[in-house]
Amino acid sequence: MTSLDKPTTEDTSADDARAVTEAALFEAFGGVRGMVETVLPGLLFVSIYTINKNLHMAAIAALAVSLAMVVVRLARKDTVKHAFSGVFGVGFGVVFAMMTGNAKDFYLPGMLYTTGLALAYIITAMAGVPLIGLMLGPIFRENLSWRTRNPGRKKAYTKASWAWGLILLGKSAILFPLYWWADTTQLGWVLVALKIPPFLLAVYLTWVFLAKAPPPIDVFAEMEAEERAEEERKAAREQERAQHGEDDEATTTGRHRRP
Repeated sequence: MTSLDKPTTEDTSADDARAVTEAALFEAFGGVRGMVETVLPGLLFVSIYTINKNLHMAAIAALAVSLAMVVVRLARKDTVKHAFSGVFGVGFGVVFAMMTGNAKDFYLPGMLYTTGLALAYIITAMAGVPLIGLMLGPIFRENLSWRTRNPGRKKAYTKASWAWGLILLGKSAILFPLYWWADTTQLGWVLVALKIPPFLLAVYLTWVFLAKAPPPIDVFAEMEAEERAEEERKAAREQERAQHGEDDEATTTGRHRRP
């Protein structure tokens, strides 16, 4: 292997940074399983409703599968935040649809949530506190250090928040006209089709922005190092006091032994 063939330290560091970023995004957004839990209830609802136009059966089936996914996660002692968020979303959809008798209202809470989330991404990016940074900071062990100590990462988080906001707004711009003009099955199938692609695009852009950004500042490691240093200083002070005590005792003993 020639010197040109050997991987450099910079290449290795870049690969490590990309791997850490991928792992953090996978944890934050639930990965493949999280996507399945997001899509499956809506897919089941629109499939059943397309077949028999039975709102109650479709709503109960969607809610049942959401609850089943939570039970499975609890049994496996996995993280349940994505499954729980799915249950709440489906639950609100079921309540809306049952109250109005309009099957399209099953999708309305999720559509409103998507629009609200899009605005939250954009507003926080404009305010200099991008939502993506607030979400990923603890996962990267950097908390809010990127706001004042790592401007490169703040810039990347801002870009990512803009990307999420605009993508979700685009999704809402497609769905709301369909809510008013299309029938339930048309809206449902379009909504299912738009579950994953915009999400993957936003995650990919986030990965691109963060992979090019400076590495995170591990504030937890800094705190742990400071605690160790404080313990060492404390031990040194105690040792010094003990040494002074021994010296004083030796001096006093010497004085007593003088004739």
